[in-house]
Amino acid sequence: MLSKVICVTGMPGAGKSIFADVAKKLGLKVINMGDVIREEAEKEGITNLGEVMLKLRRLHGEDIVAKKCLSKITPEDNVVIIEGVRSLAEVEVFRKIANEVVIVAIHASPLKRYQRLVGRGRIDDPKSWEEFVERDLRELSVGIGSVIALADKMFLNEGSVENLELQAKTFFQEVLL
Repeated sequence: MLSKVICVTGMPGAGKSIFADVAKKLGLKVINMGDVIREEAEKEGITNLGEVMLKLRRLHGEDIVAKKCLSKITPEDNVVIIEGVRSLAEVEVFRKIANEVVIVAIHASPLKRYQRLVGRGRIDDPKSWEEFVERDLRELSVGIGSVIALADKMFLNEGSVENLELQAKTFFQEVLL
């Protein structure tokens, strides 16, 4: 059984990847739930990642992505960071394999997130404000708002990358002592 799972949640563009990158730099194992979706999309030859996520959940249950992440955890792992948790059902999957689960939410305003996503340039990033709103509503429909609302720790990410990195480093120092 793992000592600790840190579930990182937040709306698209909030800063989950920055937080996870700090964990990686500290030598912690990070599993990105979005990578599981990207792997499935590649297998199926589908470019719409949201469509793949919804299809997986419809066919296999809302905790399927979390269950697929379990295969990436090894017996040597003690603390694991799960980036991109979107539902309480996913959190429950991790509660079954860890002594402690900590939910961390990264929050930023819609306008700030939109600007980041447009600048980021991933294939699934929105090309318009309407696409952005549609994506947010899809994320909310799968339960991400409940995970954010029940977070043990909340980070506001309206400033610089360096500011969030500093907050993340401080968090990891406190939580891993």
